[in-house]
Amino acid sequence: MLKNTLKVQRAIKDITQDQLAKQLGVSRQTVNSIEKSRYVPSTLLALKLSAYFRVTVNELFELEEDD
Repeated sequence: MLKNTLKVQRAIKDITQDQLAKQLGVSRQTVNSIEKSRYVPSTLLALKLSAYFRVTVNELFELEEDD
């Protein structure tokens, strides 16, 4: 499973899932699914998220040890 800090990053920027989704050109459901670790984003989307929040991909996403 891929853990992430997306919800924390959104809170820091004080934006909603919907606002983030619109910035990235994805649905709010996609953002929600990533936050809940139900969906692993594509490399392109992970890079877009990284650029948007100005953090590294490794700061946003972390593989769990059993992966």
